[in-house]
Amino acid sequence: MANQQTLQGNWNEITGKLRSKWGQLTQDELTQYQGNASQLVGYIQRKTGEARGEIEKFVNDLMSKGGEGAGHALESAREYANQASESMREGYRSAEQMVQQRPGQAVAMAFGAGLLTGVILTLMMRD
Repeated sequence: MANQQTLQGNWNEITGKLRSKWGQLTQDELTQYQGNASQLVGYIQRKTGEARGEIEKFVNDLMSKGGEGAGHALESAREYANQASESMREGYRSAEQMVQQRPGQAVAMAFGAGLLTGVILTLMMRD
C-alpha cells in the first residue's frame, strides 16, 4: 500500500483523480483521510462498493505516477541547472581569454560600462 508521505505530497492530484473515477466522493469527505491510505481505501470501499484490491491498485498507480512525475521534474531541473552552470563557466572562460589577449580593450570596456552605469544611476536619482 502507498506510504503516507507520498499520499500527502500528491494529495490534490490524487483526490482529483479519485473524484473523477468515483463521482460520489466529495472533497470534504476525502480530506478526512488525508495521509492515511488504509482508511482512505476503506472509506472508498464503503462508499462505492468497489473491491478493496481494485481501489488499492488504483491508489497505488496514482501515487507511483505522481512520484514518476516528480522524479522527472527533478531530473529536468538538474539538467537545466547543469546546462546553466556550464554556460556560465564558458562565459567566464571567454571573458578571461579576452582580458588576457586584449587587456587594453578590456580595461576600456570596463571603464565605459562603469561610466555608463554611473550616469544612469545619477539620472535616476535626480527624478
